[in-house]
Amino acid sequence: QVQLVESGGGLVQAGGSLRLSCAASGRTFSSGPTFSTTAMGWFRQAPGKEREFVAAITWNLGNTNYADSVKGRFTISRDIARNTVYLQMNSLKPEDTAVYYCAVAERGGLRALRFLSADYWGQGTQVTVSS
Repeated sequence: QVQLVESGGGLVQAGGSLRLSCAASGRTFSSGPTFSTTAMGWFRQAPGKEREFVAAITWNLGNTNYADSVKGRFTISRDIARNTVYLQMNSLKPEDTAVYYCAVAERGGLRALRFLSADYWGQGTQVTVSS
């Protein structure tokens, strides 16, 4: 079945950058009947806080959506051929510290992901930003 594997997390100093990757296996989203409605995205959860939406991208047209807290600093992109989504994180702040999860919504598109609704979730990768 579909499996999502995140990578790229780690410890970085404030102001630094990290690039997260999420590789999906088990299904090629570009060839399925839900290609036009599939979106992949990133979420994060800090200790003691609820999981929150970070960014998402549609698989067909590459439309994006970002949380206000990361606009101008984070960039989401996808490689259709590799079934992979990326999150380039620049100008990192301590408040960005969290476990970052990637997810796929096959039918709901960006709307579904904004409401934390997804069909598949990765295991998460830790991002820690020091002061």
